[in-house]
Amino acid sequence: MANLYKKDAPFQVYISFNKYLDVLEHIRYNDRLEYRVNYAKSLLDKTKNFKELRDGFQDVALLEKHEELIKLLLSDLFPTGLTNNEIKAASFPLSNITFNYTERFKKILKDAGKDFEIELRNIDDDEFYVFCCCLILQTYYKRDIKSSLPFYYDIPNRQGIMKHYKITVNADFAEVYPTEDAKIPSDEVVDMLLENLDDFKLWKRYFPSESWVLKGFTIISLVDCTSEVALSDLKSSMISIDPENLSPDENLIEIFKSYFDVSKLNFGLMLFNKKDQRLEKLPIYENLFTNHILDFWINTFDDETRRTTFTNLNHNSKPIVVSNIENLDHEIKSLPSFRILRDNNINSFMVIPIVKDNELLAIMEFTSPVVNSFNGIKLKKMEFFSDMILFSLNRFSFEKDYQIEAIIQREYTSIHDSVVWKFRNEAEKYFNASLAKKIYTLKQISFKNLTPLFGFSDIRSSSEKRFNLMLEDLNQQIECLHEIFSLTNSESEKYLLALEIFENELNNEIKADSEQRFQRLLRDEIHPYLQAKLEIKSSSEVKAKIKDYFAQVFTQNDLFYANRKSLDDSITLVNRKLADVLDEAQVEAQQIFPHYYERFKSDGVEHNLYIGQNIAPDLHYHSKVVHKLRYWQLKTICNMELEFRNFKKDLPICLDIASLIFVYNEKVDIRFRMDEKKFDVDGAYNSYYEIIKKRLDKAHIKDSTERITCPGKITIVYFGMENQREYLDYVNKLQKKGIVKNDVELLRVEDLQGITGLLALRVSIA
Repeated sequence: MANLYKKDAPFQVYISFNKYLDVLEHIRYNDRLEYRVNYAKSLLDKTKNFKELRDGFQDVALLEKHEELIKLLLSDLFPTGLTNNEIKAASFPLSNITFNYTERFKKILKDAGKDFEIELRNIDDDEFYVFCCCLILQTYYKRDIKSSLPFYYDIPNRQGIMKHYKITVNADFAEVYPTEDAKIPSDEVVDMLLENLDDFKLWKRYFPSESWVLKGFTIISLVDCTSEVALSDLKSSMISIDPENLSPDENLIEIFKSYFDVSKLNFGLMLFNKKDQRLEKLPIYENLFTNHILDFWINTFDDETRRTTFTNLNHNSKPIVVSNIENLDHEIKSLPSFRILRDNNINSFMVIPIVKDNELLAIMEFTSPVVNSFNGIKLKKMEFFSDMILFSLNRFSFEKDYQIEAIIQREYTSIHDSVVWKFRNEAEKYFNASLAKKIYTLKQISFKNLTPLFGFSDIRSSSEKRFNLMLEDLNQQIECLHEIFSLTNSESEKYLLALEIFENELNNEIKADSEQRFQRLLRDEIHPYLQAKLEIKSSSEVKAKIKDYFAQVFTQNDLFYANRKSLDDSITLVNRKLADVLDEAQVEAQQIFPHYYERFKSDGVEHNLYIGQNIAPDLHYHSKVVHKLRYWQLKTICNMELEFRNFKKDLPICLDIASLIFVYNEKVDIRFRMDEKKFDVDGAYNSYYEIIKKRLDKAHIKDSTERITCPGKITIVYFGMENQREYLDYVNKLQKKGIVKNDVELLRVEDLQGITGLLALRVSIA
């Protein structure tokens, strides 16, 4: 025996013609027309030897065995005169088992292919089970629960276009009744179940598997509603824009094929950039859409023609429909631009401008290699979703602007997540006031009584390295020019003399404007001379050396730049790596207590942290927060040093870094400066903190020429013995973990301008 449902269900299921045979019995004994009586008696006589037709069966093979008898039995329900028009079959309720098809239904299934299996659309196993239970409530309990959900079959036609058919069901010949194991729920339980349609396990508790009997057959009729379903899918696709993931709908082309009933169809959509008077591709659909005709407007027309075309479209936005390009005028087919249709195998197309309030928003194209794919009727179908296209384009534009604003805020402003709440509160007050037509002045954003933490990992001697590498680049360039001019005639003698003067100046008494004057000589005289040598008759050796020379020239400044570029690349790699370590560690730091964090990259990475109750007024703030963050900062600086040590050998130019932490016990205020769009320390008193920070970079050990910072070591600068004891405790923890060595140095910092009494401790990275 075969289970008629492939899925779990509350039914024991049987195909049965019992209720229909009862109808025939009624006709046999009660109908007044003799031919009807004889007809019913004849059918009953033919089926009396096949008790399974009345008692019910589960073996699907019996449908094939009794195929002719069933066809004869159901002939009243399936009139021969309608067999080529109606899409109709007998079926078992809610199953994929169908039989006794009309001729039109048979043809549809044949065109779909022998491997096609008919299945209900978009219903999972749990939904199926609950729907079966609802069928019990509706038929056995006579509850009016409006459970007639629409069901669809998706069946491809011979051309591969997916057709959608809505199913209507006649269940007059099916019956539902409980088995001995069935639970009969009370009205209160039924009400409770109907309030929890999504709770599959709850329904199964009251309607266990196979606890009811479903017996009989149904008659299904299919209505082709491909256009309606495709239109619905199209609208859903256009509405469902995910601002977090603007990704293309891969099914869009298939939806258009179904909607227009065109098996080979390509679609293109380009937005109109009003500012530049150009069409622009949608990046997310670049690999999905084709824009053969629209590309022509971008690449072929000159600016004046293109602008005129778009201006005319604003006032006359009539679509263009060509059913067969062979029917176009000979003059049009003779134009060179007509090749775009030939080259891309386009034989039928529509071009549809999308205009709102006399302003062009976008242009769509539909193309097909099949002649007569598009016509006025297909264009008419566009009207049904033109408003949805406008809505979708407006929404896409809104989401695009929203995402751009988000990128600007994330990448180009200093509004950190920990303080954005205060900006939002102020913006909300401004917004609410504007809604109420009131004037509201935005207040200053500031945070008071914060404890600052400052640190940096500075690339040592980067300015000196850059100067020496500049000399190497320029000397190499002069040497290369010497080689070229030594091969040319006497015309280059004046250039050789000028190069000797610059070479002597660079290597002995370089001046502030030496590089600029050398650039001017190259740009105005030497390079034009060399370009001319390439264009006139010169020896192959000279031309090869000139080409090699220009290959090494950095076009932005006319100078050799290879060595300095290696330094710039090295600094970029160091900054990126150190910043990544710092940013990753910040996730942990914010969990200790939310605080304002900022970092800057130049020749190294420096960072600021500001901690206090004002940053997170809803959380409990205490002094241990600062101690935890100070330890976090020291540990993170050590990790940055260790990370740098690991990738230092891979740098194009060998570099060293020196790290420092400045400990400041006084509270500071910070204020958001609207003109600079960044936070800064506020007030004259608080500026003392900023002054110290700026002067620590080049500070020396007192009574010494040695800098307080040193590669491979962490330097901690502070005021007073209390901070010293605190940081010695932190260092001790890191020593036990093997992160730093046991070589702590206690130092005094030289007196800086207006700053005295600074102390320092220094320890090596293990």
